[in-house]
Amino acid sequence: MGSGIMKEMYPKKGRVILHVDMNSFYASVEMAYDSDLKGKPLAIAGNPEERRGIIVTCSYEARKFGVRTTMPLWEAKKLCPELIIKKPNFDRYRTASAAMFDILRQYTEVVEPVSIDEGYMDITECSDLGAPLEIAESIQKRILEQLDLPCSIGVAPNKFLAKTASDMKKPMGITVLRKRDIPKALWPLEVGEMHGVGTKTADKLKSIGIDTIGGLAAANEIQLKGLLGINGLKLKERANGQDKRQVDPDSVYDFKSIGNSTTLPRDISNQHELLKVLDRLSEQVAARMKRKEAVATTISVMIRFKDRKTITRSQKLQNPVSKQDEIAAAAKTLFLKHWNGDPIRLLGITGTDLLEADKAVKQLDLFSYEQDAKKEPLINTMSQLREKYGKNIIESAGSQVKKPTTKENTGAGTSFNKDFLQNRRRSNESERKDF
Repeated sequence: MGSGIMKEMYPKKGRVILHVDMNSFYASVEMAYDSDLKGKPLAIAGNPEERRGIIVTCSYEARKFGVRTTMPLWEAKKLCPELIIKKPNFDRYRTASAAMFDILRQYTEVVEPVSIDEGYMDITECSDLGAPLEIAESIQKRILEQLDLPCSIGVAPNKFLAKTASDMKKPMGITVLRKRDIPKALWPLEVGEMHGVGTKTADKLKSIGIDTIGGLAAANEIQLKGLLGINGLKLKERANGQDKRQVDPDSVYDFKSIGNSTTLPRDISNQHELLKVLDRLSEQVAARMKRKEAVATTISVMIRFKDRKTITRSQKLQNPVSKQDEIAAAAKTLFLKHWNGDPIRLLGITGTDLLEADKAVKQLDLFSYEQDAKKEPLINTMSQLREKYGKNIIESAGSQVKKPTTKENTGAGTSFNKDFLQNRRRSNESERKDF
């Protein structure tokens, strides 16, 4: 087919966006490494030895038994006695993720990773590679052949519709969602099923009689703004299939670190004074984290000496931190370990490997297995209450974190911190040879 004819498959004005979403990513990566696991019910969970911890992801075979992400392990075992449980292996998942994004970038540089297992692509300028559907099929096929990993792809005129589409057929689905499909495909669905609408927002909308996405699409704007602020108007736009956000390859760096540094009024070598400076800096970093609704899993301290020599030292933390005292404690420990007593000209503290606060709580078991073990009786009671009175009777602390009203919350359940992207260019052939 000539490129002129192919160009007609692309909109004259609009864009063509793909959302590539890996299917049960961690479980699929384990199956790619060990083919004996294929076709079996498999779950990745915090602490398999003690039946404790929480399911982080599970294979589709396990889902057929009713096993779900964030379910306590003992409950999953009850539903599926043959369930195979493995601990998460993050190096393995990062390697697979880097290889997957490498494949996407062979089609276009306009790739925006959203998390370890999903990303957007803008293929508007890719008509020489084929029709949008052919490109989606080619990507899906190559990820499966080269990495032995399944994915679902949404094809649409914007990010919101592409993400919605990729969810419609799993695993190994490709779904096209056009503006004209919205009344049939989206509007009849419950409002809580829409991306960007969490449980609390759905409850608020229901309180004013908006039960479906269609109801939201037709809602009164003044009433919506009163109820949800500016986010209400944004959600109404989304419900009507409008989303102007561009695919931004650099957006991942926006959310990578929050830090502050200060040049001291003079060279200081008094330990007491220097620790006070660290207190002040950690207060500023904590305030910015609160504003961004983020927590850090790594703390770094920068020390510049009188002779301009600068060192940066980092520490990966057992649990994510966001409060001033936690940040200060970690920073001071690092500082005292690496300071040689020489006069200092500049000090800085940075929180990196950030997570969105509401996701961090769901993923806490990956940072501290033991804590969850203590909570097992509580989790048991909670799930019994949920069974009896419906799943919204108790919200976890994660869902209680106030979500930003200006930025759409489009996190998937398994998305992890974005540190895997720091070495995204480093994924060379040697890293991929395991596949």
